[in-house]
This record gives sequence, structure tokens and C-alpha cells, in this order.
Amino acid sequence: MTTPVRIIRSKHEYQAAIKRLSDLMGTEFEAGSDAENEFELLRLVIGAYEAQNSQRSPVDAIEAINLRLDQQGLSKKDLVPYIGTMSRVSDVLAGRRELTAAMMRKLHKGLGVPAASLIGDGDLDDEVDSELPDYDYTKFPLVEMMERGCFGDIQYGLAKLRANAEELVAPLLRPLCGKVTQPALLRARLHQSGSRTMDEYALLFWRVLVLKKARKNPPRAPYKHGSITNTWLRDLAKLSAFDGGPRLAHEFLSKHGICLVFERHFAKTYLDGAAMLDGDQPIVALTLRHDRLDNFWFALLHELVHVARHLRANHLFIADNLEDKTRKGQAEEDEADAGAQEALLPAKLWAKAAVTTTHSAHDALELAREAGVHPAIVAGRLRHQTGNWRLLSNLVSDAGSVRQYFEEQLA
Repeated sequence: MTTPVRIIRSKHEYQAAIKRLSDLMGTEFEAGSDAENEFELLRLVIGAYEAQNSQRSPVDAIEAINLRLDQQGLSKKDLVPYIGTMSRVSDVLAGRRELTAAMMRKLHKGLGVPAASLIGDGDLDDEVDSELPDYDYTKFPLVEMMERGCFGDIQYGLAKLRANAEELVAPLLRPLCGKVTQPALLRARLHQSGSRTMDEYALLFWRVLVLKKARKNPPRAPYKHGSITNTWLRDLAKLSAFDGGPRLAHEFLSKHGICLVFERHFAKTYLDGAAMLDGDQPIVALTLRHDRLDNFWFALLHELVHVARHLRANHLFIADNLEDKTRKGQAEEDEADAGAQEALLPAKLWAKAAVTTTHSAHDALELAREAGVHPAIVAGRLRHQTGNWRLLSNLVSDAGSVRQYFEEQLA
């Protein structure tokens, strides 16, 4: 529902208008809609009030954008998905072109540029700080974070890391937390499979790194709810049969609006992968802690079933340790396992497959050909089902590394 826009005559009305504009910035609305008209009118009346009362320098938004580029190690070309062409980016940063409502929303949602910086009123920055949860910053995996370069060139001993923990960690969380940037993802109740409890602070920061990568490299198309069907999953699984199948999967998902991210796990997270939502954007993140082709494809399809059937507004993040046998009996995990298995090796083929009794490479290759998948997937299924990890080891090892396709992300 839209709200009537009136001329701003007081500081109180100004702050209310800023809050309403910030709320609108976090929503989706169509061009020409009442919501967009309200957004543009609010910008006009806010701008008029600011000009009359000297509330804001016209370069504040540009400074905020440049600051975010510096913080995230991005370049001007990384603004193209949010602003448009490189020439348009240059015009905006030079002050020759104003930010449109669509640009503001994309910069706010995609890069985490504070709404207050884009639309005015620096007073709201304090509100962002106050919205950081009350973390015990010493519990974050500080040594691992330092070793990964999260703190720049800093090289501290553990005692000094702990003494400066909040100063080091809070700036990394702040762009993704708070009332203005609204990443409910980082406040989401943790859903993790299995009995081996993951270190929540390590897992939280892993989520921060995943979200940062996902926002830096958004998919090529918007995601359409309901697009992940059993047939869709089966078509994706068949890409495993091709050379460079993991890279093809990455491209396939991007074309369908799903962000696939790779991020090494932290100690005590026992993590194979996760499914999450950033607003309406689905993200699948894999650790590749077991660098095998069969593990990659099963984990990927498992998380995609979570995306299709389990993620929702009150269930934004699901973390998976696929080795933990106590996952069995958990409805969501059983459904995700079954969906992944059916996509890779349909039950009707597996039930009659000779390889389930002969355990021979010849029969494994025959089933892989019939199912249209890589032979390593047949080997992986058989090894997992029998508990004999020596079976068909050549088919698994010959498949090679998955990390080779995503070294840049995993560096």
C-alpha cells in the first residue's frame, strides 16, 4: 500500500520520509507502479528539504559507493550490474548523472550501500551500528580469518587478535547487518543437519564470505520461483557427463537466476554445503572439502532441492554435513537426499542395474551411459551404499579435481 507524499516542513517529517524511502528501497516494484511513483516523489520532497536546510552534500552517495568499492576490493566495472553500462557508471561517479530508483535499490540490495547514504541523512548510520547483534567477537575464528587475509596485512598473535576482535570483525559484518541493509540471512535461525554441532561463529563468518561473493557476482538472470522441477534437476545432472561439467553447472544455474558460490569451510564447521536466501535471491554454497566429482554433484543437487522445497521467509539458511549419518530421519534431509539421488540415478535404473551386485567397472560404465551421467557418480553411489570406499576407485580418481574449475573463488 502506498502512502500519500506531502511537502516536508519539519525534521520529524523529514526523518519519517527517509524511513519510508528506506523501506521502499528494500522492496520490489514495477516501473510505473504506485510504489515507484511514491519513491520518486519522496526523493523530490526529501531533496527539496535537504537543499533548503543544507542537510546533505550532493556527493555523499558517490562517496558511499566509492567507500564500498574500497571496502570490498571492487573496481568500477563491478558496478555495471547495478548501474548499467561502463559509460553510465562513469557518469554517475562523476556526478553527471543522478542515481535512479532502480540503481539505488540494486546498490543497496546487491552491494549493501547504506540506504541512508544513497538518500540522505547521515543520522541513520548510527542506527546501523546499533543493529549489530551482541556478538562475543573473541569467539570468531580469528586466526583462520587472519590467515585468509580478512584483516588485510595484519599479522597478530592470538592474544592481540582477541584484544582487538571487535575492531577487526565488526566492520566486516556491518555492511551485511542492521536495519538499513536488512540481511535477515545473518540473523536467521541456524538449521544444520546431523548431530555434530557446527561452530556457530565460524559458520556465521563463512556465511558472510559467501554472501559477499554472491553479491559481487550475481547470476545472469532473475530467479523464477517454481523453476526447479524434477526434470530441471535431471537435465542439470546430465551435464556431469561432459568435460568441464562443474563449470557447465555454474553457467546453467546463473542462467536460471541461482548463484553458485565456493568458499572453503572453517574448522569445526564440518560443512559440505548450504542453501540460503538473500532477499529473493537463492544461493547455493559448496566447500569442496571432499574434492571428488561424485561428492560435488550430490551436494549441489541436494542443496538445490533445499532451494526448491525448503527455503522460505522464516527458513533462510540450511547448512549440511552430508557425512553425518544421523541426518537420516530428518524430513527435509531425507527429501533432499532422495531428490539428488533421483536426479543423478533414477530409482528405476538403479533397481535393475547389474553393478549393484557385480560391482564391476564395466557395469558401472553401462549404467552411467544409460543414465547420461559421469561414471564417477555411479561409483560414488555404490561406495556410499555398500560402505566400501575401495570399490571402483579408478572411476572416482580418473574424474579428477573439481577445485581446478573454481580456483579463483577458493584461493
